[in-house]
Amino acid sequence: MGRLFGGSALLLLALFMLAGFLGSNSERSAAASFLAFAVAVVLPAGMGTALLIGHFRGKSKLSDRKAELRQKTIEAELLSLAQKHAGKLTIVESVSALAITPEDAKDALDALARRGLADFEVTDSGVIVYVFHDVQRLSEKSKSRGLLE
Repeated sequence: MGRLFGGSALLLLALFMLAGFLGSNSERSAAASFLAFAVAVVLPAGMGTALLIGHFRGKSKLSDRKAELRQKTIEAELLSLAQKHAGKLTIVESVSALAITPEDAKDALDALARRGLADFEVTDSGVIVYVFHDVQRLSEKSKSRGLLE
């Protein structure tokens, strides 16, 4: 909110100074006029524009971060759900357990599969089952050994 207010205030100041600069009848040298114009008009206008651009880009980044966090949360919940279902999940199970849309469930399950965390299987009736092999092998973790043993 501060960037929006500050940027707007600086742009208004630049407009006010531009009107004053154009309305003045003082006789100065070209260098002095250029310097006065740069300091009084160009500098506040540039800074105001930079603040406004930062404000609107910040909102876009925040929206992107929220979407990424939502996706990661869904994926984490799906992995937890897979653990409860012996390492196998369908889209329908995901939708009913997490109260998400089928599209969101499919997108998240596909993303996990692309990263190598799940494979696909198909039932005789054509239902796609996502298989999480690492989740299925979690019971083996108590039998783990060091690499050199």
